[in-house]
Amino acid sequence: MAAAPVWSVDPRTGKQREQVAVEATAQEVDAAVRAAHAARGALADRTVRSAFLRTAADQLQAAKDQLVEVADAETALGPVRLTGELARTCYQLRAFADIVDEGAFLDVVINHPDDTATPPIPDLRRYKVPLGVVAVYSASNFPFAFSVPGGDTASALAAGCPVVVKAHPDHPALSELVAIVLRRAAAEHGIPEGVLGLVHGFEAGVELVKHPLVTAAGFTGSVRGGRALFDAAAARPVPIPFHGELGSLNPVLITEAAAAERAEAIGTGLAGSMTLGVGQFCVKPGLVLAPAGDAGDRLLKSLTDAVSDIDAGVLLDHRMRDNFLAGVAERAELPDVESPVTAGAGGEHTVSPGFLTVPAAKLASEGEHDLLLEECFGPLTVVARYEDEDEARSVLSRLPGNLTATVHLSGAEAAGEGRGPELLAELTPLAGRVLVNGWPTGVAVAPAQHHGGPYPATTSTSTSVGGTAIERWLRPVAYQGAPEALLPPELRDDNPLGLPRRFNGVLER
Repeated sequence: MAAAPVWSVDPRTGKQREQVAVEATAQEVDAAVRAAHAARGALADRTVRSAFLRTAADQLQAAKDQLVEVADAETALGPVRLTGELARTCYQLRAFADIVDEGAFLDVVINHPDDTATPPIPDLRRYKVPLGVVAVYSASNFPFAFSVPGGDTASALAAGCPVVVKAHPDHPALSELVAIVLRRAAAEHGIPEGVLGLVHGFEAGVELVKHPLVTAAGFTGSVRGGRALFDAAAARPVPIPFHGELGSLNPVLITEAAAAERAEAIGTGLAGSMTLGVGQFCVKPGLVLAPAGDAGDRLLKSLTDAVSDIDAGVLLDHRMRDNFLAGVAERAELPDVESPVTAGAGGEHTVSPGFLTVPAAKLASEGEHDLLLEECFGPLTVVARYEDEDEARSVLSRLPGNLTATVHLSGAEAAGEGRGPELLAELTPLAGRVLVNGWPTGVAVAPAQHHGGPYPATTSTSTSVGGTAIERWLRPVAYQGAPEALLPPELRDDNPLGLPRRFNGVLER
């Protein structure tokens, strides 16, 4: 594997700005993984781990001005958006530090022997241990929150797993700077800098997922790239868990009663959600089922007015821009597809938002319109007009798995009248997060959050956002008949670490 330069590129012009690094060779990937593997012991102490995560958050926040400046130069996402994303990332690191301190994620269960049970129960003690080195593949659209310091990295470190990150080519300079900050935070707590490795290059990413010391991987990106890595992870002599977020249409169903009640508000809200971040959010609503008729017409007028007022924006790179323009054109050429607001080139380096409409009947069965059921990354959505509930239900039945599914109900439907409960039940199999009378853009970092869904939204049932994301990097182990003196402190009767646990069937906090 020959080394090649890694350039920082200005997305506003497409021009190279500076050479940041070189693509990692197979030997360099091996060295990064082995350094991470050697750092495992330094993460064993939960107190050290949580302190490291908090220091990392503090130092990222302290470097905010420089980090945001570099991030904006590489992504054109804007200082306001990037400052908020960095704050979210720091909050996430601190939230995982709290989880580490609490210790409930270890899921400690102790059963003393019981000869009266059938069959008899021996002395059993179970908890969770870290898997080992985790490979993290950065996302393009969130240079902080789903990149080097993002949720995969934070949750893996919280679990006690060192990390090697494959940097995204859209923000290599930022990736290098953030890695320096995180390593500096690690060093403050006596943790080797190798606890966080960073490599660049496509081939390096392939080498990383195949490395025998890598025990799991987290990925956020395209279906094509994610599926290739997923297959490589499964094809290893020792397969590993691959937690990939690949793609999502994020359908929205608007009932006729909801449209009649507040068509204008729904249209305006949809415009804001589908164009947020120039349509580059993984939970952008890409397919909207809206009623035909007067209420639906009012909704479309509101959507048209709102989208028409939104300025053109810069996508993350010119490859994405080219793919977006080609995807819009291919979809717009389909029979019976109309463009009330035409999405396309807003300028030499920008794109303008828009939306397409199509009769829902065209999507109810397999055919050439199936392209409209695939994600188009950028500020575009498809509004499918349905004539009746059966037509809408037929389209829903054909959708693949999604991160989110949304239903907009009338006040009466939301109160449980009519088909409100039934619609919620119909959407639940489609997605990991089901919304009522809201918009999916915006993924709160909260204990109850679930950011995942049926394939191809994700390749596992886990979440990449929220406290339970830590579970991806752990495995359970049970000790049977082990003398107290040999047990790890987490499993001893006297509970020297003060952990929440289930002791002989009783939950202790």
